[in-house]
Amino acid sequence: MASPSSGSSQLQNSGSEEGLRAVIDQKKLKRMISNRESAKRSRMRKQNHLDELTAQANHLREENSRILASFNIIKQHYAAVEAENCVLRAQAMELGSRLRSLDEILHFINISRHGVLHDDHQMMDGSIGPWSLACMNLPITAAADDMFYY
Repeated sequence: MASPSSGSSQLQNSGSEEGLRAVIDQKKLKRMISNRESAKRSRMRKQNHLDELTAQANHLREENSRILASFNIIKQHYAAVEAENCVLRAQAMELGSRLRSLDEILHFINISRHGVLHDDHQMMDGSIGPWSLACMNLPITAAADDMFYY
């Protein structure tokens, strides 16, 4: 049979095992709570990061819309300036052509009068040639409608 000391030893072992299990269970519970809190903090950080990215995306969309609107306005201004530039080029070409024609006419007039035309567009007698005043009031006929064929 078992001795009385062995029975009390088993009770002590049983008590210490229960105490050990309680300590282990408490550590597991503490670790589980800590893990839950850590996971909760992690989810909160993730949600905050997602909120920040969403706000940033919205801000970038708004900025993109402003830039696009500004670009479209600038593009319209550019097209208007380009059209005006084409008209001015056509007018300059037409005026240059008129000036060459007038120079030719003056040359023939001067030849018929036996006079010589100076480089500074003054006649030999000191008068100013007719191209300097008479042609200033002629209308320029180039128009933007005639210039663009898109």
